[in-house]
Amino acid sequence: MVEPLAEYLEERVNLVGMRLYLRPPGAIPESQFIGTCYRCGNCVSACPVDAIQPLKILGDSMAGTPVIDPNVQACVACEEVACTKVCPSGALQKLSDPRQIQMGLARVDHKICVRSSGEECTLCVDKCPIGLDALRIDDAGRVEVLETGCTGCGVCQMVCPTKPKSIVVELI
Repeated sequence: MVEPLAEYLEERVNLVGMRLYLRPPGAIPESQFIGTCYRCGNCVSACPVDAIQPLKILGDSMAGTPVIDPNVQACVACEEVACTKVCPSGALQKLSDPRQIQMGLARVDHKICVRSSGEECTLCVDKCPIGLDALRIDDAGRVEVLETGCTGCGVCQMVCPTKPKSIVVELI
């Protein structure tokens, strides 16, 4: 009985090539990334804040590939974009400027954000490595994500004091 349901869902939902994890800066499309990445760990070693970690899923084709969990340690969009310069496979394309990073896009749930209840929290805006080009407080006093500036680094998510997080990076 389960097999027909699985076949039906497989026909309706194409999961091949869909990003399930936040990848380091410069990552090529997921459908190519898995087969291109050598799982060498160079990007893990190069990250100045230890944000990049090898994925620990046994027996999976994604095992050992680099991922970032912004709830643990976000990418800080370092000036040198070090991880992209040490990738021998091309799974991470070289970037020369942190503003070229496009890992994801932050989204704000204003119902959870403490600013909605009158608190003056500005942690996400203050700590954003891109600054006011990515995050700001709008005229209504709400956190606003600027799509043209947000790199999806996850610093805003990491420093957000709410549980659940009121600002999270969505994969693009």
